[in-house]
Amino acid sequence: MKYIVAVNASPRSGWNTSQLVEAAAKGAKEAGATVDIIDLYKLEPFQGCISCFGCKLPRTFGRCVSKDGLSEVLDKIRKADGLILGSPNYLGNLTAGFRALYERLIFQSLTYNKERPNCNEHMILVLLITTSNCDESIYDKIGYTSMLEGYKQMLERFVGPTKIMICGNTLQVDDYSKYNWTIFDPAQKKAHHETVFPLKLKEAYELGARLV
Repeated sequence: MKYIVAVNASPRSGWNTSQLVEAAAKGAKEAGATVDIIDLYKLEPFQGCISCFGCKLPRTFGRCVSKDGLSEVLDKIRKADGLILGSPNYLGNLTAGFRALYERLIFQSLTYNKERPNCNEHMILVLLITTSNCDESIYDKIGYTSMLEGYKQMLERFVGPTKIMICGNTLQVDDYSKYNWTIFDPAQKKAHHETVFPLKLKEAYELGARLV
């Protein structure tokens, strides 16, 4: 049986990113996999890579030696057959929680060795799900496409073949009238969410199943 780790790197449980990660996890589970769903922001405190180079020493080669809330997550990913990662777009990048996991996941396999740049011998399939309140049609214009392509290239080099799923123009809050946000059309946001988001959930489900 396949083992899939699904990580929600959004601090907002139950919202867009969380729902898409859960849909992908459900797809993997119903395709026959065992799935662990992890909410990063519910873990014990953790941090990004501290550049201690413990993962470069012979005794702990290829393993992050920092001990905190991410330690068990990294251990689970090492044993996994597939990885689902989900993060919203905050200020033109993925969340701080995602970045912390990403830094430690990637750096532990980077050898600084020309002959063998990647020491990870257990490459796995990766599904990266991203959400944003801006529309997907302007991703190229504002640099989101190139940002995500950078993540894809690094994940493929050090973790495994990576598929990116994008969900744009998301509904951020239930009631926009509480806020003085003049750049949004609340009615359009709600209508888009009601018609498009169910299709995105279906897409996530199908991509999760394909990991298996």
